[in-house]
Amino acid sequence: MANKGPAYGMSRDVQSKIEKKYDEDLEDRLVEWIVAQCGASVGRPERGRLGFQVWLKNGIVLSQLVNSLYPDGSKPVKIPDSPPTMVFKQMEQIAQFLKAAEDYGVVKTDMFQTVDLFEAKDMAAVQRTLVALGSLAVTKNDGHYHGDPNWFMKKAQEHKREFTESQLKEGKNVIGLQMGSNKGASQAGMSYGRPRQIIS
Repeated sequence: MANKGPAYGMSRDVQSKIEKKYDEDLEDRLVEWIVAQCGASVGRPERGRLGFQVWLKNGIVLSQLVNSLYPDGSKPVKIPDSPPTMVFKQMEQIAQFLKAAEDYGVVKTDMFQTVDLFEAKDMAAVQRTLVALGSLAVTKNDGHYHGDPNWFMKKAQEHKREFTESQLKEGKNVIGLQMGSNKGASQAGMSYGRPRQIIS
């Protein structure tokens, strides 16, 4: 936080690699979605990684976003009347968003850590979480998603198949090609090099 000095050597190299993963085109798409989903009252950030971080840092915009994906009676995140100014309250608000996003269906591997956003350590991870949330919202198709459905990829869904008993029995008689075939199998004409020479 405030007592963190500049990075040197390998630490700086690692941080610069992390910062290069940030996608400004994706930022534009995410801002458009958040404004479409939450309404114009959330405002718009200054362009760039740090502007995006400052916009989301107190957790209010993120909380409004995840709440907008739920029906009116069941909002998972409590939003305070005035935006929190104390650091631990802001971090707590971000943690509530992360919990609600996980409950919505975002997998742990797509989640960012609170410090990734709060200290701008890995804003690309924040983008990944928001993309995963948007993809889930498009996939669920429950009427709570607002915006262009083409902004996010639909997640794969289960396609359950039902087979009758006769189809299952018939399948047991078929030998799959993965198991191999012995049609035309013969060792004729195969040679494995010269025969062993035995000298007595």
